[in-house]
Amino acid sequence: MKIRRAENKDTARIMELLRQVNNVHSDVRPDLFLRDKTKYTEDELHEIMQHEELPIFVAVDENDRVLGYMFGKLESHVKDNNFPDITTFYIDDLCVDEASRGQHVGKALYEHTVQYAKSIGCYNLTLNVWEGNRGAQAFYDACGLKPLKIGLETVL
Repeated sequence: MKIRRAENKDTARIMELLRQVNNVHSDVRPDLFLRDKTKYTEDELHEIMQHEELPIFVAVDENDRVLGYMFGKLESHVKDNNFPDITTFYIDDLCVDEASRGQHVGKALYEHTVQYAKSIGCYNLTLNVWEGNRGAQAFYDACGLKPLKIGLETVL
């Protein structure tokens, strides 16, 4: 397995995986996520790939087939009134193909992302997990992440 930056040739596979992760979210929160949809369109995905501050890493097999992805975002807190001058690496989305789960693809993507964030001087790495997504919560617990904050809601 190799981890590299996503390229336009990866679009179809990334779109398949975006649909898979959306359906996981739809299973947990059907009131918020429409089944079989994707977070981004192909055009939006191509636009994101052009931005250095929005890295997308893919894990690929020996045939260069995408097994999983990680969408990231650099968040700068420079000259913020109540934060020190830090840069945070935010994992916007991490998904492993259903057929590749249990093969440490997610762990490899996460560890690559941590090393990348360190190499560019980030202070911390953050992400969100939807309540009820027990698989993701267990994965991130095993990676050593700790709660940063808790989001609360009431459905009206």
